[in-house]
Amino acid sequence: MKTGSHLATKERPVRPLLTQAEKNTTLWIGHLESDPTDHFGGQTFTCPADGQLDNIQLFAAAVQHPGDIQLTLHEFNPGSKTWGPSIAQSVFSVKKGDDHQWIRFILPQLQLRKAATYGFRVQTNDAMVGLGEAACDNQHPFTFGHEWNADSTNQRGHYFSYFSLAFKVEMRA
Repeated sequence: MKTGSHLATKERPVRPLLTQAEKNTTLWIGHLESDPTDHFGGQTFTCPADGQLDNIQLFAAAVQHPGDIQLTLHEFNPGSKTWGPSIAQSVFSVKKGDDHQWIRFILPQLQLRKAATYGFRVQTNDAMVGLGEAACDNQHPFTFGHEWNADSTNQRGHYFSYFSLAFKVEMRA
């Protein structure tokens, strides 16, 4: 379609480019009032296509205590298992009624590169939330990335190829 002397272009739709929707266990983030240890979670992933990031979704399996969850997105070095500085962040205020629902972290428009590795981390100072995750057997590890979990006593954390958060990365690609 021509508009004056310029061609009008249609914006690409937002669609999930990476989805891991299986969930057969739960990863808890936050802390119980009786436990001073904060628990964090996250996921690394290899980007399947060039495109513009729109949002990342996580499955809230249970909301023990409502509050704000912060998600930060980072470039990630899988060889050395090191997180780059935060390149985007978003906060979602989770409520009791958000149990068993996908929660969407809207992120600033950011260009992601095909085959690059990224990771997101989630933490909360005032909530206790169970995130859906999948556990698989050692014959079929997840190949797109690793689940990460840590706490305030071990912030480097641990990486697992046999666990994955239930998540969606939605982009324009």
